[in-house]
Amino acid sequence: MSSKSEILQSNVNWLGLWTLYRREVWRFMKVWNQTILAPMITTLLFLAILTLALGGARRSIGDLPFDQFIAPGLVMMAIVQNAFANTSSSLILSKIQGVIIDVLMPPISGSEITIAYALGGITRGLLVGVAVSVAVYVFVPFTLHSPLLALYFAVSSSLMLALLGMLGGVYAQSFDHIAAFTNYVITPLSFLSGTFYSITFLPPFWHQVSLYNPFFYMIDGFRYAMTGHADGSITTGIVALLVTNILLWLLIQHLINKGWRLKT
Repeated sequence: MSSKSEILQSNVNWLGLWTLYRREVWRFMKVWNQTILAPMITTLLFLAILTLALGGARRSIGDLPFDQFIAPGLVMMAIVQNAFANTSSSLILSKIQGVIIDVLMPPISGSEITIAYALGGITRGLLVGVAVSVAVYVFVPFTLHSPLLALYFAVSSSLMLALLGMLGGVYAQSFDHIAAFTNYVITPLSFLSGTFYSITFLPPFWHQVSLYNPFFYMIDGFRYAMTGHADGSITTGIVALLVTNILLWLLIQHLINKGWRLKT
């Protein structure tokens, strides 16, 4: 009785939140070879292609060797892709299998559901980030320029893509909808984020366009945290990710509270 009264007094269903979060972690850890190991191998393949086939070892971006320039971007791409995949796949599978009701019926609020799913996405993103960083370090040794900034950009970027994954999962009614969301939103923003190039090489118009892309700030901020090299303002990047996450959080929480495209 005391535990139940404490839950009611705090207005937070900690047990429900923790249970849902554990389920999300268990989902991807059960197939760790696909969710943790596969992104590591894929990132190493990208690194090999870009540094060997394109002569990256002989190129540089400013004073930074090309392989060290793209390594942080590749690590961040692995982090955010898996954060997005975790939340989007979980929601769409629950809807298709008809078990989303198991999340909506218990006394768990929209904010608690949002927190649990988002934390699941962040956890997967960070675990992938650690695994990929270790693998990349073997071929491209690096030292963290700012560990605190690296942690901030890794967590905030994972959160942003986890929330975008939730938005896609809430909206989608089939895997085709998720694929469309990925192909028309996530992929263009990712490839135009400066992962593989410096935006200083772009014409003025496209340089300005890049500055409105939140994906640019997560890549640029993480690159600065690892190498000390940045193409944009780190302060602007910190604020941009913070504001984007707040807006996405409020939107997702509102949609879940209403049960939009979840209860039908």
